Amino acid sequence: MMLDAAFFDRLSRLRLAMGNKSSLNRTGNRKSMQKGSSTEFSDFREYMPGDDIRRIDWNAYGRLDRLFVKEYMEEKESIVSILIDTSASMDYGAKKKSEHVCALAAALACIGLQHMDRVAVYDMQHMQQPFMAGGGKRSLPMLTGFLSGLSFEGCVDIEEAVRRFPAKGAGVTIVISDFLQDAFLDQKSEALGKLLRFLCYKKQKTVLLHVLAGEELSVGLTGTKNLIDMEEKSALHVTLDAASIRLYETALEEFISGIRRACARSGAFYAVCSTETEIDRLIFEDLRKLYDI
Repeated sequence: MMLDAAFFDRLSRLRLAMGNKSSLNRTGNRKSMQKGSSTEFSDFREYMPGDDIRRIDWNAYGRLDRLFVKEYMEEKESIVSILIDTSASMDYGAKKKSEHVCALAAALACIGLQHMDRVAVYDMQHMQQPFMAGGGKRSLPMLTGFLSGLSFEGCVDIEEAVRRFPAKGAGVTIVISDFLQDAFLDQKSEALGKLLRFLCYKKQKTVLLHVLAGEELSVGLTGTKNLIDMEEKSALHVTLDAASIRLYETALEEFISGIRRACARSGAFYAVCSTETEIDRLIFEDLRKLYDI
């Protein structure tokens, strides 16, 4: 999973776009609608007793014979939250989905940290124990250590994990998963729509990164096979011929299209991230709409 220093240096050109203004009382590099003392001018207002006299505009006083003070936009720290599906199905593929997930999470967290945002990374099986960091690039070694220590096994209830997500103030929430759960595979289910509405209610700009293995996107197997469910350990005896592969491809297209439609309705960002696509291309090309560059 580890990415080289040159890659991380290139990330400094990128900045995650925030859908909402931050409201947290921390200093950072995001502009809040609250007035503060940064150097970016916002507006004038009439002087009131107790105001800092150093902010009086004496030129305006000379013209208008009234005292006005300058107001500035206060810079605020925003929160970038990354929720990682650590279920056993994420450990599948010749190029494992788990490694792709960790590389994506590392890159996106790094972008936040380099712009002094607060970053929280969650293992969706242990939502009560997130990795929390701020203060810039010095947190990167701890971040990569946390990601390297993740175990991809068992099952994850994505809906329940998101419900337990303690969003505090506006920010960006990035969910990285293969979304291979019955609730999301069922085209009639409202599970995904409810999840997206919940995050919208929490004032989150929502990003769904749909990580799938190359073998899942393009079936290369043929003949009679025993397919083993990595999470439930159940087996399915199937014959993979042209007709069954077409059925699979149709179901996959409906699955992806259903998620894309739900995200479009809620204003969420959605992208399919194949393990066959290099992380460099994903971050700098395929996900470019995520950034204020």
